[in-house]
Amino acid sequence: MTNNTIEVLLTSERKEKPEDSTLQFGKVFTDHMFVMEYTTEKGWHDAKIQPYQPISLDPSCMVFHYGQTVFEGLKAYRTKEDKIVLFRPEKNFERLNLSNERLCIPHFDVEQALEGLKKLVEIDKDWVPHSKGTSLYIRPFIIATEPFLGVHASESYKFIIIMSPVGAYYKGGINPVKIAVENEYVRAVKGGTGTAKTGGNYSASLKAQETANASGCSQVLWLDGVEKKYIEEVGAMNVFFKINGEVVTPMLNGSILHGVTRASVIELLKHWNIPVSERRVSIAEIFEAYDNGQLDEAWGTGTAAVISPIGSLVWEGRTININDNEIGELSQKIYDTITGIQTCELEDPFNWVQEVKINSSVEAK
Repeated sequence: MTNNTIEVLLTSERKEKPEDSTLQFGKVFTDHMFVMEYTTEKGWHDAKIQPYQPISLDPSCMVFHYGQTVFEGLKAYRTKEDKIVLFRPEKNFERLNLSNERLCIPHFDVEQALEGLKKLVEIDKDWVPHSKGTSLYIRPFIIATEPFLGVHASESYKFIIIMSPVGAYYKGGINPVKIAVENEYVRAVKGGTGTAKTGGNYSASLKAQETANASGCSQVLWLDGVEKKYIEEVGAMNVFFKINGEVVTPMLNGSILHGVTRASVIELLKHWNIPVSERRVSIAEIFEAYDNGQLDEAWGTGTAAVISPIGSLVWEGRTININDNEIGELSQKIYDTITGIQTCELEDPFNWVQEVKINSSVEAK
């Protein structure tokens, strides 16, 4: 942004809001969205909040042809005191700028983007659901908009934030999932786009996910793209293992996403004085730990689920069941603590939560 002014254009027709019990992920969207433009002449400019609506783009826009796009995902929560809070939103915007760096998209000002986000949440505050486990999912994204067929960084972009009320991720309790270790396809390699949250990473994962689903598995455990020995991520989440009392997670090596929930889990474990290390972890080590009776728990971490416990792993024709296919004690504690902090039901010793200040009335500027 070039200045702090955010124009507000309120909709004249409010949508009907769904009941909390009917909410699905990413199906319904709020009344408004944040939009900001970039050109090489003006930089980031024309920040505004406007009614949620389709966007019109030239068919030759570079995003369609060369995939120059990045995105983020975070949530707003309603507390028992009817306050609305965000969980570490600055980290998501900082990571969005890291993705921008890799995709040759101009950086934006994090503080000013946070101002726009909070204003958007304030305006659509009634869309933050009330029921336990529900939240307002927030999707910031940037797309290249220059109408040109040629491979170079675009000279114009749109930064958009849309929001969607979502139901409880675990409606019937947290059930560990079955994971297939992927030996053929790879997610990313060092020097590629694995550290960026960009659309191409996710479309490239669909084939392996489809194969895993066909074999009765819920997700894919990705191995490194060079030796196909070392664990990187599980599905679209970071992954942790508790081995003989110590928690280990793959180190950030240039092909693994810098997860906000991942960082939060590591800080929490250190706060509890639980040994945790970031290092290379081979799939063979995990199976060996299981054979030795030392593999206590395994779980994925991400914004949508917070914690997704791994009940079983399938690799080279062999299946192992972790912790009797039940959620582990530590996994449950991490989940309860982070979700408790997110909704202000538990103390926040890390200052992770930011309250969205709500005015009694919001008027268009």
